Amino acid sequence: MKKITLLLLAIILSSCGQSQQKVNPTTTLLSNVHIVDVVNGKVIENQNVIIDSSKIQAVLSEVPNPEQYQNVIDGKNGYVIPGLAEMHAHIPPPTVSRERLEEVLFLYLSNGITTIRGMLGNKTHLTLREDIANGKVLGPRVFTSSPSLNGNSVKTKEEAIAKVTAYQKAGFDFLKIHPGIQRDVFDQVVITANEVDIPFAGHVPVDVGIRHALKSNYASIDHIDGFLEGLVPESENVDPTTNGFFGYNFTPLADTDKINELVSLSKEHKVWIVPTQSLFERWFAPITADELLKQPEMKYMPKATLENWKQVKERYMTDNSFSTAQWQQFDSIRKSLLAELNKNGHGILLGSDAPQLFNVPGFSIHHEIDGMLGAGMTPLEILQSGTTNPAIFFGMEATFGQIKEGLVADIVVLEANPLENLKALKKIQGVVLKGKWISKIEIEERLVKIAKNASK
Repeated sequence: MKKITLLLLAIILSSCGQSQQKVNPTTTLLSNVHIVDVVNGKVIENQNVIIDSSKIQAVLSEVPNPEQYQNVIDGKNGYVIPGLAEMHAHIPPPTVSRERLEEVLFLYLSNGITTIRGMLGNKTHLTLREDIANGKVLGPRVFTSSPSLNGNSVKTKEEAIAKVTAYQKAGFDFLKIHPGIQRDVFDQVVITANEVDIPFAGHVPVDVGIRHALKSNYASIDHIDGFLEGLVPESENVDPTTNGFFGYNFTPLADTDKINELVSLSKEHKVWIVPTQSLFERWFAPITADELLKQPEMKYMPKATLENWKQVKERYMTDNSFSTAQWQQFDSIRKSLLAELNKNGHGILLGSDAPQLFNVPGFSIHHEIDGMLGAGMTPLEILQSGTTNPAIFFGMEATFGQIKEGLVADIVVLEANPLENLKALKKIQGVVLKGKWISKIEIEERLVKIAKNASK
């Protein structure tokens, strides 16, 4: 009996010791938050997120002994979503200063973007990708394309074989397809890409055409490129090279009854779509450059860039082929395509093409979201396009895309519920990047410095 009593006492003492044991000093407690489940659209109220070693260790409604945590972030009843992905970004080229490069990366982070897919790669981006992954540079997770494959860079099948093979060996995440590639050369790009196992994405060259492009199994087609041209009946006998800005010249000829056929092909061949709708509602739209230049985020871009954007836009707007009525029809067709691709296609990925004309990195994602809402997508579908869908696209559902135990702690804390109003994505309390907390105050202070540098 005495032995049993002593054993019970030892167990009790051991249990007490465990309950009072201090947690790892590197562990962070994110408390008092409501978690937005981006899979089912539900909000799980009054939760706490335990973060350590850059990962989410637990999500709890109650935390035993919260006083043990040395690092506590009070979420102030904010709403938590996974970090967003900008799936059509442009990483500055090596000609840009290191300081400016890091500023651009922070512009993405300041808007809750913790993953970017760079769409015009350079070998320096491979090093940057590793430096960010290793914590040497503060920035979103990077996926980078190869340098451009276009009508000038790959003119023959031999060049296609050589470059595709070299880019895969160099470690680029995917190939970037640009306009101008002839169909036989494109087909060789596809054959070699499949042989060496590297995906390809981007534009649809005119000589290839949307139907052949979809059947070739792009990883993603960006800008909804080639789709409008694909709506033109063969009986019109158009010269495909006269399509204009993403098919704008063919707008009056488009037969929208053909949309379902193209959408079905995209689903059959599992081709994701990155709409970059903001590109067409800002650069190529009946809004003046001066109006766009008044928007608050323009202060983060260098003066020379803003001047260039103004010149390019004004050149497009004074072109004889442009008319407001035709643009409205063009925009309506694009939105119909986007709506149907979202409803019955393979899937939509959030991407705005920044920094393209008047699309400031990070901030442009909000304009893209407005365009997606205008096409009829729901707030939940839009959130999924920037969280779970990119994770699925990269085959990394076990790494990021949700607020879930075991996933990387890429988290955005918002002041309001984005499911009720996506403007909440602009009201950021702070961002957790691989477990590192970047507060609202830190974000605002850094943005002031970036604006000051841009004004010089």
